[in-house]
Amino acid sequence: NRPTLTAQRSGAGGITLLDARAPERFRGDVEPVDPVAGHIPGAKNLPSTALLASDGTFVGDSALTQLVSDRGIDLDGRVGAYCGSGVTATVTVAALATVGCHAALFPGSWSEWSSDPARPVARGPD
Repeated sequence: NRPTLTAQRSGAGGITLLDARAPERFRGDVEPVDPVAGHIPGAKNLPSTALLASDGTFVGDSALTQLVSDRGIDLDGRVGAYCGSGVTATVTVAALATVGCHAALFPGSWSEWSSDPARPVARGPD
C-alpha cells in the first residue's frame, strides 16, 4: 500500500517532487502527448531511464545515491514522483524504495496537472 498524491497536494509545497520524464519534456522543449509543455513548478528532473542499467534492472544503490545527490534531491523529507500519465513514475518510486525512500506517486501526473489552465507551468531546466 503506497501513498499517492493528488494534483492539489503535488503543487502545495513541502514535498520534493520528481519528474520521471525525459529532460526535453521536463524543460518543455517538446511535448508529444499533452497540449501543454513544461513541468510542475519546483519539480526536479530524475528521468526513469537514468535509474535503469543496460540490462533493465535498477542501477546499484551507490549509482542511484549519486544520481540523486548530483541533482540536489533530498530523500530525507517527503518525496513524490510523476511522469506523463503515471506509469513511468512507478519505476522511480520502486527504484527509490531500494534505497529506503518511500516516495508517493502522483497517478494523474503531467496529463492531469496540465489539463487545468489555472495551474502554473514551469519551463526550462528548473
